[in-house]
Parts: sequence; C-alpha cells; structure tokens
Amino acid sequence: MKNILGLVMLSLALASPVVAEQPLFVAYPPVNHQTMADRIFLVGTASPDGEVLVNGNAIARSNSGHFAPSFPLQLGVNEFTLRYHNQQINIKVTRIDTKPKVPVGFAFGKDSLTPTVDMARLPGEVICFSAIAPPNANVSLKLADINIPLLPQSQTVDLPPNSAALTAQNQPNSQSVIGQYQGCARAELPGNLGQPEYIMTMNDKIVIQPASGTISILNPVKLEVAEVIVEAGVARTGSSTDYSRMTPLPKGTKATVTGREGEWVRLDYGAWIKESEVRIIPTPVPPTSIIRSVSSRQVEGATEVIFPLQNPVPVSVQQGDGTFTLTLYNTTAQTDTIRLDDNPLIKRLDWQQIAPDRVEYRFNLKFEQQWGYTLRYEGTSLILSLRHPPKLGNGELGVGNGEISSRNSSNPADLKPLSGITILLDPGHGGAESGASGPNGYLEKDVNLAVSKLVQKQLIAKGATVYMTREEDKDVSLGDRVKMINEIKPAIALSIHYNSLPDSGDAINTKGIGMFWYHAQSHSLAMFLHNYLVEKLDRPSYGVFWNNLALTRPHTAPSVLLELGFMINPEEFEWVTNQQQQQKLASAIADGVSEWFATRLI
Repeated sequence: MKNILGLVMLSLALASPVVAEQPLFVAYPPVNHQTMADRIFLVGTASPDGEVLVNGNAIARSNSGHFAPSFPLQLGVNEFTLRYHNQQINIKVTRIDTKPKVPVGFAFGKDSLTPTVDMARLPGEVICFSAIAPPNANVSLKLADINIPLLPQSQTVDLPPNSAALTAQNQPNSQSVIGQYQGCARAELPGNLGQPEYIMTMNDKIVIQPASGTISILNPVKLEVAEVIVEAGVARTGSSTDYSRMTPLPKGTKATVTGREGEWVRLDYGAWIKESEVRIIPTPVPPTSIIRSVSSRQVEGATEVIFPLQNPVPVSVQQGDGTFTLTLYNTTAQTDTIRLDDNPLIKRLDWQQIAPDRVEYRFNLKFEQQWGYTLRYEGTSLILSLRHPPKLGNGELGVGNGEISSRNSSNPADLKPLSGITILLDPGHGGAESGASGPNGYLEKDVNLAVSKLVQKQLIAKGATVYMTREEDKDVSLGDRVKMINEIKPAIALSIHYNSLPDSGDAINTKGIGMFWYHAQSHSLAMFLHNYLVEKLDRPSYGVFWNNLALTRPHTAPSVLLELGFMINPEEFEWVTNQQQQQKLASAIADGVSEWFATRLI
C-alpha cells in the first residue's frame, strides 16, 4: 500500500510542471527617461514571494507580484534602485525644468527674444514682445526707429497641459516669475520693419541683441490669396500644432492671407494653416462669393446638398442633437429659392445672414443621431453629403477584409440584430508601435489585436459585416486607418485600445473603462458603450472624454476610441490578460453595439 501511494504521489509530481520564478523586471520607465512631470511611476513585476525594495523601502504588489508605485521627482537626475532577493535594477529619471531660466551674467536668456521666426500682421494689430533678462535691468527694443519699453512681469498663470485632464490635475497655477519682460505695440503703416533690436542696460552696462525673426506689416489692399491643395486642409486656432483644430478645409478652398508666422499662414476668417498645404495666388481680388439658390439630390445612402458659389470659400460645421449647421465665410446671401423635397433625413433647412460676410445653414433632421458627412468642392460648388441611417435586416453577413461574404434571407428567423450593419474595428498600434506595456512586458498592441478578433467574431455572429484595419502584428499608419474609415464608410468605427497615464498619474489607483469621442455624432455611442460595459462587466469607470485623436476625428461615420482597462495598473492588468474575461468583454461590446443600434434605428 505504501509503495502504491508513493507511485501515485510521484506521478502527480511529474505531471505538475515547476513554475519558473519571474525575475525582477521593469517595464516603465525606459532607460534614461526624461520628463517634465513632478513624479514618476515604476511599472514592473517579480515573483510574488518576498519583497521588492525601491531605494531600500518595500513596495506594495498585486497577488501576481506586479507593482506600479509613484515617487516624487526633484529637478535634474533622480536615481532609483530596485532590489528583489539578489537581483538589482538601477533606473535614472531626469526631470526637466520648464521654467524660463534667468541668464547667468549680464546677457539675455537663450532663445528668449521674440519673434523667433519671421512674422507678418495687418496694420493696427497689437504685436507683443518678450525677453528674459537679469532682474532689475532696463529692457527695451528698437523697431524701425521706434523705442518700445518692456516691463518686468511679477506673476504668470501656468496652464496645465491637455493631458492633465486625464489625471484630474488640470488646475491653473499662479506663480511668481523672475527676469521676464514684456511689452506690446502697434504699427499702422505697411512695410518691412526688420528684426527687433533688444537693448538692455544696467549699472552703465549695455547689451544689444537682435531677435531671430523679422516683422512685416501687410498692405491690406495687396494681400495674397491661399488655395488649399490637400484633400482636407488642417485649420487651427493658432500658428502651431499646439492650437486646436477647426473644421478641415476642402481641397480648392480659397481665402485671403492676413498674417504669417514661420511655416504658418493666417486666413481671413481666422484660421491658421501650414503653408505646405496651400499654394499662394498673387491676385488683387479677395475670394468672396454671393449665394442664391440651393438644391439637393439623393444618392445611394445619402442626401447631397449643392451650394453654388462664385469662389470656394472657407466653411465650418457644428453638429447638435438632430441639427447640422454649416457656415460659409466670405459669403453674402441673395437667396430667394431653395428646393428641398420630402427627404428621408432632412426635415427642414433654415438659413440666415449672421454677419455681413457669413451665411449659416441649419439643417433640422428627422433623427437625433447622425451617421456621418463629407464636404467637397466640385468647381466652385460646395457639395455637402449627409449620410442616411443604415438599414437593418438585409441579411448581410461576413467579414470585410477585402471581400464581403453576404447572404440574403427571406426568413425572419434567419435575420440577426446587426444584419445589414457594417462595422470597422481598429486594433490599436501594431508592428513597431507597441503602445503601453504591462508590468511583465506584455504589449498593448497584442491584447488590442486579441480582443478585437474576439469582438469581430461576436459581431459577425450577430449578422454584422466587419472590417479590420489589421489582422496581424504589422505597422498600419494612422493615416491608413483613417483612410479605411473614409473609404469603407462603415455604420460605426471602433478603435480598440488599453490605457496608460502621463507620468504624473497614479498608476496604482487609476483603473477602469474609458471612451473617447470628437464629433457630436459619436457622443451617444461613446456614452452608451461606456455605461453598458461598466454596468454589465461590473468594472470601474475611468470616464468619457471629448478628445482630439486621429481615430476619433473621422467624420464620415461615428467613430469612438475605447480604452478598455489600464495596462499599467497591477491589479487591472490581471483582468486585462485573463482569457475568460476577454471573452466576456468581447460579448459585452457586441451586445452593447447591438443594443445601441436598436435605440438609434427606430
């Protein structure tokens, strides 16, 4: 009996593989990391037995041994030593000082004199100048034989970055400043004013230094005209990519140039655009237009509204619940007639001249939900295409990867809740773009693809036609992903991601499901899916965010980016990588999509 028992025990021992000990591993931050944040989280793992020490102090870990503690950072180099048993990892993180540096000695601060690039403005515009110099100096500048004093500034308001909204830390911070001088002036006459020449005096010493950029005042009766030469010119509120996007300008749009700053030009209706996206037309006639009649036509899946114009003028769009508002700039109405027959989408079209050079068209729609739009110029006529709601129940099934398999059924029992609906899934990142990393080095791009394939399968089972931007680990540019949405024009587009945080975030206590949208037509889908997944999966809520992201910006279809959990959270990472939970998540997403369509397509 003892011998038999011994053999049984031996066989059990041989059948159970020995679990290899997980060595100490740090997934984040990378080697020689630099940050402007005042803290940093260390994401990593080790076998759950024993302690992991950071600079001699034990840190909290999950049941699987993962960790993500945050530590304050001093300016300059910060060193962290992680120990686990006889293993050691050394990490250096450099915190960069973002405050203007007061120069050492009697000199202006490096690169502090404005403008740093050539700029042009209209007569009468306020132009402001700034410099960094030693405290108690007298600072002025000379511009075209005019002396402009610069006064020391005692306080400034430091605005948080946009990313601060992701960590609930977006409060402005008033702080005193030392060595910052500012002043403003106007120039009334056109001409090239040259480089501002900064002058600093103190204790009988003097320093004279020119700014890098020049200043020109444009002649208002001899302004250039810019024509957009790309499919969708990126219009912004200011002269850098830090400024917010406005409605993209269709190819062919023309507007007068009223300002310049480096590689940017300002258009007469207020937007800035990169000079590389336009061609300059030397013409003495500003591109304005009148508009008279407006007509419409129905094409497959959409209503097109035609606005005949004399010039392709700038436009902007604003969506509301059941309303779509189009504004034409540099345009004056002579409208007496608009033809709009009974339409499956548009209830009524109203218009008004809201300013001498602006006409607003307000479409009152029959449905609260909108399904996408496009704008283009055909010659000088603006064509607005408003998509009709998708039609359920045609029995279309299959997966879209270059081919669509379909089946028409006359039997109502064969129809599925998403029959006739085309959906695009975008597994985020891929190839060299790995995305966030979990504590053990598992990459976001891999879990994005795994879960997207599960969602794809669930949606197909409900009758949807599903396209994927990638079905393997490969590079797909953001531009190519957006191009797929614009070409396929799915009913909806979902970009599948898992989350991380800026360095200042709390990686241990931040978790949950988040949704990101940009156009109003996507808000309902983002909110519905967020609430549905949080409730059905009993998961924490990270929140719903309006966000200017490449995969939320497409306007041809409601497009939402899903952040389904935090890769960097030690506990949530275990849920993220659990295959059973991934199946539940995929089912919940497909069910949520199906229920949302049921509420939108009534």
